[in-house]
Amino acid sequence: MDATQAHHDIRELIAFRVGKQELSINIMSVREIRGWTSATILPKAPRYIRGVINLRGAVLPIIDFAVRLGLPATEPTARNVIIVVQNHQKQIGLLVDAVSDILTLNSNTIQPTPDIASESVSTFLRGLIPVDGRMISLITLDNVLPAEGLAAV
Repeated sequence: MDATQAHHDIRELIAFRVGKQELSINIMSVREIRGWTSATILPKAPRYIRGVINLRGAVLPIIDFAVRLGLPATEPTARNVIIVVQNHQKQIGLLVDAVSDILTLNSNTIQPTPDIASESVSTFLRGLIPVDGRMISLITLDNVLPAEGLAAV
C-alpha cells in the first residue's frame, strides 16, 4: 500500500453522547456545533422532530437524536448542543447531550455491526469502533431524516 492509499483510509469522526450511548459521524458532514437554542414546534411533525430554529436566515429542523434512536426524549439544558450537519442537500440539527471527542482512525478499525442487530439499528448504524475499552457507534445520516420527515419540515 502506498502513502496515497494509506491517507485515503484515514477517517476523522466527531464523537458525541446521547444518553449513555457514544456515537460518531463523519466530520465532513458537520457544518457547526452550537449551544442549545429553543426550537419552534411544528404541528403534526414526527415526534423526533423537536422543531425548527432560525440559523442565519435559514430554517433548520432540529432532530432529538435520542428519540430518533428510540431512547427517551432529551430535556434540553444549556449543556446540550446542536450538531448542524449536511446530508445530501439538506442541513439538519441534531440535538445531543455533548460532543466528546474528535477521532482520527484508519477505516479498518471500524468493525461491522453484529448480525443480531435489529433492522431499526442497522438503519442508522454503519459500524462499531473500539476505542480505549469503549464501543463507539458510527452513524450514517442517510436515514436520520427520511423522505417523509423532509416533507414535514
